[in-house]
Parts: sequence; structure tokens; C-alpha cells
Amino acid sequence: MKKFLLQGRTLPNWVIFIVDLIIISWSFSLSYFLVERFEFNGMVRGHYLIYISLFCLIAAIVIYLMRLHTGLLRYSNTQDMLRIFGSVLTFSLIFLVTSFLFVKPVLHIESINLFSILIINFFITSSLLIMLRIFAKAAFYVMIRRYGKKETVRVLIYGSDKNAILVKQALENNSDVNYVIDGFIDVDRTRMNSYMEQKKVYHFKELSTLNSKKNIDELIIINELLGERDKKVVIERALRLGIKVITVPPAGTWLSGKLEKKHMQKLSIEDLLQRKPIKIDQTQVRNDLKGKRVLVTGAAGSIGSEIVRQVLEYDPAMLILCDQAESPLHGMQLELEDKFPKASTEIWISDVRSYNRMFKLFDKLRPEIVYHAAAYKHVPLMEHNPFEAIKSNVQGTKNVADLSVKFGVEKFVMISTDKAVNPTNIMGATKRLAEIYIQALNNGQHLLKHTGLDGSLYQSLNNFGLHDNLNKTRFITTRFGNVLGSNGSVLPRFRSQIEKGGPLTVTHPEITRYFMTIPEAVQLVLEAGTMGQGGEIFVFDMGKPVKIIDLARKMIQLAGLQEGKDIDIVFSGLRPGEKLYEELLNVSELTLPTHHEKISIARVVSYPFDETKRNIEELLAINEKQNNETVVRKMKQIVPEFLSKNSPYELIDAEVEEKHETA
Repeated sequence: MKKFLLQGRTLPNWVIFIVDLIIISWSFSLSYFLVERFEFNGMVRGHYLIYISLFCLIAAIVIYLMRLHTGLLRYSNTQDMLRIFGSVLTFSLIFLVTSFLFVKPVLHIESINLFSILIINFFITSSLLIMLRIFAKAAFYVMIRRYGKKETVRVLIYGSDKNAILVKQALENNSDVNYVIDGFIDVDRTRMNSYMEQKKVYHFKELSTLNSKKNIDELIIINELLGERDKKVVIERALRLGIKVITVPPAGTWLSGKLEKKHMQKLSIEDLLQRKPIKIDQTQVRNDLKGKRVLVTGAAGSIGSEIVRQVLEYDPAMLILCDQAESPLHGMQLELEDKFPKASTEIWISDVRSYNRMFKLFDKLRPEIVYHAAAYKHVPLMEHNPFEAIKSNVQGTKNVADLSVKFGVEKFVMISTDKAVNPTNIMGATKRLAEIYIQALNNGQHLLKHTGLDGSLYQSLNNFGLHDNLNKTRFITTRFGNVLGSNGSVLPRFRSQIEKGGPLTVTHPEITRYFMTIPEAVQLVLEAGTMGQGGEIFVFDMGKPVKIIDLARKMIQLAGLQEGKDIDIVFSGLRPGEKLYEELLNVSELTLPTHHEKISIARVVSYPFDETKRNIEELLAINEKQNNETVVRKMKQIVPEFLSKNSPYELIDAEVEEKHETA
């Protein structure tokens, strides 16, 4: 028997069929005896053998038709119990009707109390058939747990609703791991000390006591609406106790109703940081994008690739993916072929710094909406390579913006950063320069001379009927902080360091950053793009800033490790250009609300286009000479709030300050 169970073998259906019939015949006999008060002579006169034969025949037919014998006993559930009740009720009623209509009139059998017999039999038969399945299921799991070689994992399940029950049943039926369900955890006090499928419901405050008594390994939680406050409290308490948190999707997404190993994922830091889903005006976004030719620069990057995915949901006429990174762009192409096989896409390898190559793109594909996400973003790298930062973030933006005006693009949406506010590093300063240029261009594009068009090119565009569009391009800036899991961000770095055994490196114990998920950020970008009239800088509600050291500690807990015992955290010092606290608004700026609670408009200083164009062109000319000090001085001249931190360029700020004091 032990070998039979451990090898996963099952009883043939005909064996279960016969056992069920034996139980049914024995139950009917017992009921008959009870009603007849065990008077055997009366039973013979009452033609007992005829009744039991007819009853078993009808029961056998009903059981076969309702497939009661085909269910595996070890996997019986509440649905099987309901089928038993239905089957017993069905063959009892058929037997009663048959007896009164045919048996008694034809065979002239003496009347007996069939109603009493069938009522007693119904409860005895149903109970025994259910007990058989419960006993078989219990015996199977006892044998597996005692003699099986599977890993034993003690778990608690968060919640006390139908989904929690389905998770419990799925875990108990898992063939790879021996899950021992020690109960349910909930925050609803009205359900405390109640039982579901013989398992107790505990309040989350009892988690510590439960862990000390039963040595809990895992807390299983359905990841739907994982951002709920109460759920986060439970999760963080579990992590502090060293209990692993495993997430599973809602039961409706399980393939064939089976919870597979691939569905069970360790809780990630992104899960802990995510907020309630953002609601956007999808109708307006669809009206803006449907049937349009849309260009996404930096389409293979973290933000650009998500813009691509979300824009395709709104049925554009064509989506143009532009990036200079060959392999990531090829990866995006393969992804789109799988997920959006019917979409019209154009893959364009190009660097936004190349005006001629980008001109070819605009001339051939004529985009109507541009999402400009191409940029260099890593602060320390750009601090040491200011020439490349300027060429990509300033010249690249200028190229795409100028071409957008020349080819009558309806809308240009630029992805900016919180580091552009009171910039302390080269990267942030270049993004602020890009903001200044496109805002000035938005206000000055109505002057043909400001577009840089020569007579022949203007005439050429006039032949295309594009000169009337020169006043229509709306330039919109979206500004937000760090996105979770983006390429090269802190979270992937921490994961890599944990895999190597540590230590985790944090630059400063007080450093904080704003975080937002990539899909959330892109949703707001699309929404801001629909409401922008041109010239706005939209600022996103990033929530509360998060201490980086807190992120590190939570990731250590998520890995099932202990800080100081299994892995250490060390402080490496602020990197060049890095500041402790990011800002979303300049201190001199004000914000105006929009119809979306997560989006505000920053009121920023406006710069004349003539002056801005001249300054940017001078900066780009100086940049060609690749002299660090000269180019940074020019940047600080254009962006006076640019004050370097933890950088050799602080000397320039000191010189300027000294001159002001002397003057």
C-alpha cells in the first residue's frame, strides 16, 4: 500500500464503483432493518430482496451516468460532496416512483414504509460515501507526509475568503512539495477564531506567536491589490520574523485551475513599493493615438519600451521604434512580433545626435506624435563625460524637436527627470537645458526664422503643404523621479550584490529617492500628453521619498537573510554629482492642479527663443572642443541654478561666488 501511494498510482474506476455499490446496499439494508425493527420474518414477507435488488440497480445506473466513480479519491473536494448528495437524492426518488407505479401494483407486495426507509438511507448512504472519500484523502496525505521524500513547508495563507480556500486546496494537492497548512491570517476581527476547512483563522497580530510555536516557513498571499495598507503591514511583519512571503496570482488565472510552481513567486521589492493602480482617461488617450503615426525615441530603453507597449494598446496607424542600441532594439522587435503580430511597426536604428539620419526618418515616415525618451541618464558616468551628455541630451533633443516643427508633428512629449530641478550634476543640467529649449521653441516656433529653414527647404516644405503646420507642434515635458527596475538602477544592483553574498553598497545613510513603477510612469506620460496644450512641464505625484538604506534592508529580508549576520550594508560615500534629496520642483516654481490628481503643472521661468537658441548653439559649438571646464562654465551660465555637488566643478561655483562677493 505504501509503495502504491508513493508511486502516485490510483485505484481503477471499477473498484470505486463496486465499493460505492457495497456501501449503498449495506446502507439500504440497515435502513430497512431499522424501520422493520429487525423482524426478519416481516422482512421476508415484505420482499426485501426485490427492493434491495431494484434499489441497487437504479443506484448503479445513476452512479454510472453521473460519473461519481471517476473522481480520484485523494483529490475529492466540495464539488464531489455535492455530486454525492445529488446522486443519492436522484436514485432515491427514481426508486420511490418506480416502487409505487410498478413494483407494488404488479407484484402485489405488502405495503411497507418506504418513505422512512429512504429518508434514513439518504443520510446513511451520503455520510458513508463522503466519509470514504475523506478517509481516502486523509490517508493519502498522511502516507505522503510520513513516507514521502518531498520537502515539507509549513505555511500560512493571507485572507479568509474563497480565493484563500482555493489556494489551500491547490497547495494540498501539490505533487512536488509537502505543504502543511497551519491556518489563515486576516485583519478582519469578525472572522477571528473561526474555521475554514478545519483550519483556524488567526489575527495578524498573532503571527509572532504562531511562528514561535509552529516555525512557519512561508506566508502565501494573492498578489491582487498587493498595495493595500493592511496587507503591507502583514507582509512587513512576516519579513521581520524571517518568514518568506510568496505571491500567487488570482485563481482565475491558473491554467486549468491548477496552481503551478511557476505561479508562486517570491515577493519583490517592487510589490512592496507599488501603489494603487492609476486611473487614466483611456478614451482621451485613445482619441489622441488611434490611427496616428507615433515615433518613440529611445524605444529599447526602460521607459521607451514601456511607451511602445502601452501605445500599441491604442491602435496607432504606425509605431516607429528608434534607438541606437542594436541588440535591445532587436529584442523589442521579437517581443512585438509575439505580442502584437498585427501591429504596424517600423524599426529604425539611429542615434538622435545624427541630424541627417533623423531627418531621413521624419521625411520618410512622417510621424504625427513624438515621445522623446532617448537620453543618457547615469549621473556618475555623465559627470565624467559631459561632452557625450550634451550631445545626447541637448543636441539630440534639439534635433528631434527642430525636425518635429519642420515636419508638422502635432505633439512632442519629452521625458525629463527630477534631477533637472536645481541640478547638481551634468546629467540633470543637460535635461534642464533640453526642457528650456523645447519650452522656448514651443513659444517661438511661429517665427519661421527660428526654425532655421532656408529658402529652398521652406519652398520644398511649402510644396508638401507643411508650412501651415509650423505653428502647430505642441511641446510638452513630463518630469518624474526614479522608476523601479529600470536598466542600471539601484534595485538590480542590490539583487546582484545579494546573489554574490554582499555587501550591499549604499552611498549615504540619509539618501532618499522618489520611486514609481515603469507602467505607472508611462500611464501618466500618456495622460499628460493628452491634456498638454504646449509649453507645460507636467510634474507627477511620486508619493513619499524612500530611504535607499530602507530599500536595502527590505531586500535583504525578502531574500530570507539577516543584516549583519548573513550579509552587510556598507556606505561608499556620495558619488560625483549626487545629492541626498531629489526635488520635483524648483523653489521658485509653483504648481497648478490638473483634472488628474497625480499630475500637476509646474510654473517655470520662460526664456526668449532667440536668446535660448543662441545660447544652446554656442554651447554645442563649445562642446565640440571637448574642454571640460569651458563647457561646464557655459552650462552654468545658461542654467544659473546649476550648482555642482561632490564634483570637481564645484571650483567653478566657488569662483563665481567669489566674483559676486568682490563685486
